[in-house]
Amino acid sequence: MVQEMNTAELQELIQGSAVPVVVDFWAVWCGPCKAQGTIIEGWASKQGDNVNVVKLDVDSNGDYATKLGITSIPTIIAFSGGGEKARAVGVQDEASLDAMLAKV
Repeated sequence: MVQEMNTAELQELIQGSAVPVVVDFWAVWCGPCKAQGTIIEGWASKQGDNVNVVKLDVDSNGDYATKLGITSIPTIIAFSGGGEKARAVGVQDEASLDAMLAKV
């Protein structure tokens, strides 16, 4: 299941999660983000409790997106141990998401 969060919630999750956190940075107006959303929903449903999958709207949370250097969306970032471990820009298929998770 993919949760939608704001910056404060996400930062707390990243710092306290015992499992990797994969974040889909997106916006409502972004066509490729809609495609990515469908892919990541399906992928997340197969992951169970092995990962926290989160969406963060860059329009509502622009300061945090800027702080992370996000200049294009969709951007997917995998966090583990409180820090960024992998990043991909553009629509990613499930195999790419699996590869990303393997890096954390």
